[in-house]
Amino acid sequence: MKLIKLWLMALMIALTSYALTPDAAMAQDTTTEETVEETVEDGAEAVEETVEDAAEATEEAVEEGAEAVEEGAEEIAAEAEAATEEAAAEEPAPSFDEIGPYIMTTLLFCMAGFLVFFMAAGFAMLEGGLVRSKNVAMQMTKNIALYSVAAIMYWLIGFNLMYPGEFNGYVGSFFVPTVLDPVGVAAADAALDYASIGSDFFFQLVFVAATASIVSGALAERIKLWPFLFFVVVLTGVMYPISGSWQWGGGWLSQMGFSDFAGSTVVHSVGGWAALAGAIVLGARHGKFGPDGRVHPMPGSNLALATLGTFILWLGWFGFNGGSQLAMGTVGDVSDVSRIFANTNMAAAAGAVTALILTQVMYGKVDLTMVLNGALAGLVSITAEPLAPSLFAALLTGAVGGVIVVFTVPLLDKLKIDDVVGAIPVHLFAGIWGTLAVAFYTGDWGAQITGIIAYGVFTFVASLVVWFILKAVIGIRVTEEEELAGLDMSELGMEAYPEFAKG
Repeated sequence: MKLIKLWLMALMIALTSYALTPDAAMAQDTTTEETVEETVEDGAEAVEETVEDAAEATEEAVEEGAEAVEEGAEEIAAEAEAATEEAAAEEPAPSFDEIGPYIMTTLLFCMAGFLVFFMAAGFAMLEGGLVRSKNVAMQMTKNIALYSVAAIMYWLIGFNLMYPGEFNGYVGSFFVPTVLDPVGVAAADAALDYASIGSDFFFQLVFVAATASIVSGALAERIKLWPFLFFVVVLTGVMYPISGSWQWGGGWLSQMGFSDFAGSTVVHSVGGWAALAGAIVLGARHGKFGPDGRVHPMPGSNLALATLGTFILWLGWFGFNGGSQLAMGTVGDVSDVSRIFANTNMAAAAGAVTALILTQVMYGKVDLTMVLNGALAGLVSITAEPLAPSLFAALLTGAVGGVIVVFTVPLLDKLKIDDVVGAIPVHLFAGIWGTLAVAFYTGDWGAQITGIIAYGVFTFVASLVVWFILKAVIGIRVTEEEELAGLDMSELGMEAYPEFAKG
């Protein structure tokens, strides 16, 4: 538009000049033409300069506008961030009523898990004291190895197989490794109605390790190390989680009404059935039973160590049963945990005193190993229901466990089943009794009997199959010469008490 206006102005000037001086114009044609040309040239230059100036101005305006937009965007972002921070600051933090149960239950699982983990030391000391000195190092090796294997297998397969969530009630999903909560998980992302995944996983893990320890003691002094550990892989990774899901994972036994608070059957009887199957397939120690049927005692190497192991197990049992309350977020929960502690202690004491009295009456002298196992049998007996009984009822439950041990240890000897530490009477027979006793409080005898049979059939049959396969493929028993020399030297090449052998 500016260019057109300039051209029109030039044309008007030329016409005006011509109209005012026609004669001069005609006389001076050449001069006029030159003037017009100069005017046109000046106009073109002016137009060009104007266009350049306009372009420069436009470019500067665009740049200034872009800078203004960028500054505005930054200001808007800063204002939005400030508003978000202000809103977050104004939003109230979750109250303890909301996060307290999560925190306290997580703490319960961690503390109870520490105690149950310490039971691994109790099993090791008990077994180390009840086997002969030439087999002590082997028992220590088995105990630390089985716990470590159980920890890995329960992470890799067991935990999510045992607690699969929604499933068919019989078998969950295999090979779903455990994944923990994110680091620094926020309250909004946590399962505030329960506990952290890490604490729950750890608490359940130490239970499965206890099951494997039961098998270790029963089969001591004649089983090879590696076949035993292969069995532990199957037991802790597959067998225990499958059967455990039937009750604690919300499976078919749980739906039927079967009750096992802390594992008289789910943990202890399962270990007992697996040990019984192994003892049958493995056979007795050489020299244990004479050709005339006589039983030849094979005293343990260190009863002080066995007593220490029993006290450690007794201590760990407070975590075993108390932690199975699975909640510590209310006054009622905390009170119930204390009630469980008191009943657990009473049952153990009753089992020990009962065995003390019975062995005095039956044999004329007290048998310390029976007293130790009597205490453990009392603990196993109360494990299925440590909350509901009164202290007197807990005393009766534990006392029956002590009676069971005193009578079933010699029964196994008559059946020529060699159980080195008395694990089968303590964990299997007392576990069955404790599970049956639950019906005194629930009234559902059918569900309790069904659960006992289901766990017994599944675990015993599956264990037999695994033991027979291991026996056929790699062999599970050391030679007679290796057994006589001791498994410390034949399996490990070391001795627990080398100075004794050297004098």
